[in-house]
Order: sequence, then structure tokens, then C-alpha cells
Amino acid sequence: MTLFNLLTTQAYQTGYADSAISSFTTSEAFILTIIIAVVGFFVQSRLQSVFRTYSQVMFPGGMTGAEVAEKMLRDHNIHNVKITHVRGHLTDHFDPRTMTVNLSDSVYSSRSIAAAAVACHECGHAIQHAQGYAPLELRSKLVPLVSFSSSIATWVIIGGLMLMASTNNETLCWIGIGLIATSALFSIVTLPVEYNASERALAWLESSRTLRGEELEGARISLRWAARTYLVAALSAIATVLYYITLITGRRND
Repeated sequence: MTLFNLLTTQAYQTGYADSAISSFTTSEAFILTIIIAVVGFFVQSRLQSVFRTYSQVMFPGGMTGAEVAEKMLRDHNIHNVKITHVRGHLTDHFDPRTMTVNLSDSVYSSRSIAAAAVACHECGHAIQHAQGYAPLELRSKLVPLVSFSSSIATWVIIGGLMLMASTNNETLCWIGIGLIATSALFSIVTLPVEYNASERALAWLESSRTLRGEELEGARISLRWAARTYLVAALSAIATVLYYITLITGRRND
């Protein structure tokens, strides 16, 4: 069953969706979205603060983020991934299309604990790719769909609301919600991918004795706050879907 069929089935064929949402109004959904946005701002600010703190703590071995990344990949017998430098701050990412771990200005040449943690996290994604980690493969397959749906979802919703106002036809609105829900699904799938990459990074840093004691704990704290940004993003995406559902059902009941 497709996501659109699931939504329309709930909306038209049963009364369950209406009864489940009847106690959750559009204003409450909007307030929830605002609360999550505020929490997201706090988490992002805290991440920046933590990164600045541990960017001042030098890596015990004196290696740069790029050198640590290369060592982690070699230890996992991965030789087809290149470490490259990209501009920006915390714009680090692994690109499976070019088989590159791309490290930002604040990570590539830095000799800090924070840089090592971020570099190893991105290498965690490269290891996931090499081992065929299922959530990563699913996320990669969702990328084209999410790129398309996110570009038109808002316009579909606006058009659906205009159509609904004149004809009471909700179909286009539910299609728009289905498109928005793909972004929420992408955010949810991203969670295990990011948390697992951090787990792989910390496990290697500890088992290889690259970091110990307080330095290892500093890396753990840095990655923990980074992971929370993805959690907030997933909650925000879910809240957005709920907001539009209550908006449509609320207009139906007016």
C-alpha cells in the first residue's frame, strides 16, 4: 500500500483518523512545531559550543582530522575512498557517488579531538557503505524522491487548499501531505544511519587506543550533540505532517 493510499484510506474509508486527531487541533500542532524549532535552536547552539570547546583540546597523537580518517579507513581495509577537503564549517559528509569523505575547513587540517570525532563519524558512513548497511542504502534510494517531493510539496498543499475551499475536494491536499511525509520518512531513516556511524567512530577510537579517558569522552560528547540535531529534525518533520493533517481536517469540519 502506498503512502497516499494509506492516508486517503484513513481519511475517507474510516472515521478513525478524524477521531484520533479530533483532540489535536491545528493551533496545538503549530505550537508543537514552534516548540521543536526552539529545541532545535538550543541543540544547534549547544553543538556549536561543544565543538568550539573540544576544538581547543588537541589530539594526543598530533594527527589532523584527515590523517585520523585515513587511518580509520585503512584499519577497516577500505582503500577506495579518498579523503578530500570542502569549504565551510561542519559541512563534512561522505559521498558514495564519488567515494569520498569530505572534511570541512574546521576538521580537515585541525588537530583537535572534535575534528577527529567528526572525521571518524564520516568514515563510519564509508564503512556502512562498504558493508551494505541497510538503513544507509534505503536513505540513498529515498534521496531522489525526497528532492522531488520537497520542491513541490508546498505548492501542492496550497493548490489543494484552494481547491478544497471551492469544491470541498481534499484529494490534492492529501497528495501534498504524502509528499511532505516522504521528507519525514527520510528524517526517520536518517536516525539509525547517523547514530550507527557515531557508534562505529567511537568503537574504533577506543579499540585502536587512538583516544582514551577524557579525550574519548570529549569525542563522545561531541558526537552525541551532533546526533541530537538529527533527532530534532525528525521530530520537526513529523510535527509538520501533523500540522497539515489537522489543517485539512479542521477545514473539513468548519
